Amino acid sequence: MSSKYTPPSVWQPETENGGQWSSINRPESGTRHQTQLPKGPHPFQLYSMATPNGQKVTIMLEELLALGVKEAEYDAHLIKIGEGDQFGSDFVAINPNSKIPALVDQSTSQAINIFESGHILIYLADKFNQLIPDDPMLRVQVMNWLFWLQGSAPYLGGGFGHFYSYAPEKHEYPINRFTMETKRQLDLLDKQLAIHPYIAGSSYSIADIAIWAWYGNLALGRLYDAAQFLDISSYTHLLKWAKKIDQREAVQRGRIVNRFWGEEWEQVPERHSAIDIDKVIGLKR
Repeated sequence: MSSKYTPPSVWQPETENGGQWSSINRPESGTRHQTQLPKGPHPFQLYSMATPNGQKVTIMLEELLALGVKEAEYDAHLIKIGEGDQFGSDFVAINPNSKIPALVDQSTSQAINIFESGHILIYLADKFNQLIPDDPMLRVQVMNWLFWLQGSAPYLGGGFGHFYSYAPEKHEYPINRFTMETKRQLDLLDKQLAIHPYIAGSSYSIADIAIWAWYGNLALGRLYDAAQFLDISSYTHLLKWAKKIDQREAVQRGRIVNRFWGEEWEQVPERHSAIDIDKVIGLKR
């Protein structure tokens, strides 16, 4: 790979660029193969993988169940994005953008497809009136931070994470550029959590779920093996919050659903009942 690049007059994709996701990345959207997705008996059918965006939804569903919302029962079906499952015909019918997570609410007279992780959080919070404030002023704060996350996480994942961890070669300019922005984001969160126990104020909300999945995991050393590089220990308020959220039972349960790598006790590739998680968590004890 040359250190100096002159853009052509018309861009053409490389057949193989050596990146971790190069085998599935293409400049076209849509179905690549015919695939029928499984369906379970529960009200919600989730098609996902335990990336940070996937964890947002499984944590939310586990939080709802912990609150006694039995109507939030769900089947979690594994979508292996590295193998291109998200380009199957049934998945594309749910989410034309071919990104996990994708959720189907089949508790209604006509099934409802919901995609984009932030939208799924809002949909579930509003449907069950949980983890989002009724007070309009407080709700605005939650939405402010949720949408901050939706706009900021791509700089962390697609920017910093890609060039620091996934790119075939490490280059100083993009790593420095996205490290600068990532540390600015970490500083912002650290300052917010210095004056509030939770992201949007005094109460745990979908804003915490969404931001923890990305920045909590990063702070706890679970993303990109970059905690030392980013000097995470200097963001003391963020780190304290990340550890606090990590201790929630629903978070411990939700973060391992649709996961098929790591320790044996943190792998629940598919979830169809609480027992599926219980027996895996029990391996750690």
